[in-house]
Order: sequence, then structure tokens, then C-alpha cells
Amino acid sequence: MKQYKVAILGATGAVGKEMMKILAERKFPISELHLLASERSVGTVLEWQGKPISVELACESAFEGMDIVLGAAENDIAKKFAPAIVKAGAVFVDNSSAFRMDPNVPLIVPEINPEDAKNHNGIIANPNCSTIITVTAVNALNALSPIRTMIASTYQAVSGAGAGGPIELAEQVEALRTGKSIETKVFPHQIAYNLIPQIGGEQFEGYTSEEMKMQNEGRKIMHLPDLKVSCTCVRVPVVRSHSISVQMHFDRKITVEEAREVIAKAPGCKLVDDLAKKEYPMPLETSDQDIVFVGRIRPDLTDENGLCLWCCGDQVRKGAATNAVQIAELLIDKE
Repeated sequence: MKQYKVAILGATGAVGKEMMKILAERKFPISELHLLASERSVGTVLEWQGKPISVELACESAFEGMDIVLGAAENDIAKKFAPAIVKAGAVFVDNSSAFRMDPNVPLIVPEINPEDAKNHNGIIANPNCSTIITVTAVNALNALSPIRTMIASTYQAVSGAGAGGPIELAEQVEALRTGKSIETKVFPHQIAYNLIPQIGGEQFEGYTSEEMKMQNEGRKIMHLPDLKVSCTCVRVPVVRSHSISVQMHFDRKITVEEAREVIAKAPGCKLVDDLAKKEYPMPLETSDQDIVFVGRIRPDLTDENGLCLWCCGDQVRKGAATNAVQIAELLIDKE
């Protein structure tokens, strides 16, 4: 099997480190792995498959000779280095939001639209974490009858805000336990024992940038240009795994039995749906793995052609790092 030269841009962050882990888990055929980060991280030694690898400076010359670059950096870094990556002849699989809505850049969830990856011009975008989890859960239903509208509420774990999120939650819980004052750095309000109904800044008619991603990215991934979505994104005091409540309207009535049958067989999904046995998707059950759990499937009592469901998935893995590595696997499968 051909071996590939792979670089991770932003390798010292939470998603970058998870990418390293998943490349090893999935036995991606790598001849060289280069870990790239900012100047302050240069020389840091990270272990991969039992071997030490020193972090290198992310600069234009660092991409020369690479086959695939996995992006785990912020938008500005992705935009800065994308031209050099493409010029070097590598394919840039980017986890930032910098290129997601670019009409010339495919936006890929491999279980849903792998064929779109063939149309890249050197850059492929990884969708938003909540979008990935949600569309993976509902796409099998979309195949039965097109989804016309969705009302979604996301319950997003603190690790979705980066490595500092879980630290801040733990520190606030300890401060409250010991009677000390609360400090807020990562989040705009106390997150311990609280919910914060804002992720991202206002983008459209009171909806935040995070909330609009569900509609805009969902349209592109599922090839539903007229899909309408009302989304509310909420930060919750959960360490890992995002949960989403979804209400959908279809062209025709889809029974609960139909929905359960197709979701149980859908790629990347696991049906967990037995209310009597108290079995349903939960963050604790879905953390540190790559399957989206789907349950609480029931008719929408306000809409004859509607269904409701609840899904959970690990936003660091399937919602970011694993999805990116799966996209890279599509690239090597073509050869």
C-alpha cells in the first residue's frame, strides 16, 4: 500500500492531538508525519505510535512534499496557509470554518456525500461539529423523503470551546464547593450549574453564527438548497459530546417504525431508542468514539408530516478529527 506524507496544522491543540490519535487508530498509511504549530510550540515533543516527534514551525515551506494536510487551526491560520498548501500540491482537509461556504470547496461528511470530495481544487472543508452529528443522524430520513424544515436545539459540551473549557468548568465547580469566587475566562458567564444560550456572535435576525451553520452547511452537505432551519445553540456543563434535539418536516408522513428501521442501518449511526427501558443517547455513552447515537424518535404532535428525535455524538472525534481523517481516507481510496 502506498504511504503518504501527512502534516497536521495546529497539531498541539485538542483537535490536532485527536487527529494524531485517530490516524494511528485507523492505521492511516503514513510514511512521514509532520506536526506544525506556532513559534511558541516549536520543539515541543509529542509521542505518536511510540515515537517522539518534534513540533515544527508552521510556515509556507513546511508544506513542501506533503500529500495531505489536516487543518486543526483557527480561520485566520487556515486562510493564511491554504495557498501555500495548494501550491505545494497537497490536499488541505480543513477543520476551520474558513472555506465551508466557498462554492468551490466541497463540504464533506463521508457517510453522506463522499462523492463531492472528487470535485476539490486542493481544499476540502470539514463541517461544524453539531452539523456533522445532526446530519449524520437525519440523512437516512432525508433519503425517504426530503427534509424541508428543521427546528434544532443543540446542547454543546464545554470541550467544544477548546481545551480551556473543561478546565474552567472544573475550576468553577471547585470554587463553588469551597466558597471561593468564580472566574470566567473562556465563557461569558458562569458555566458551572448553568446554561448559556449563546455560541458565536449575532449573524442574522438574532441568530448567532453557530446557529446559522446548521442551515447553511446542512443545505450544502445534504444537497437541499431550500432547507430552512431554526436553531438554538446552548452551552451546557457537560465535558464532552454534543446533544441535539431535532424536529423535522417532510414531504410525506414518515412513521416512527420506518424511521427506526432506516436509522438502525444508516452508516455512522446507532439506534438507541427504548423509552420503557430508559435507553436513549447520552453524552457519557457517546464520548470517545465515532458513532452518532439516535433515539427518542417520535411523531411531531404539531405536524402530520413531522418527526422528532434526539442524537448525541463526540464533537472532538466525529464532529472534528475523525471526520477529517475519514475525508483523507476518501482521497487515498481513489488511487
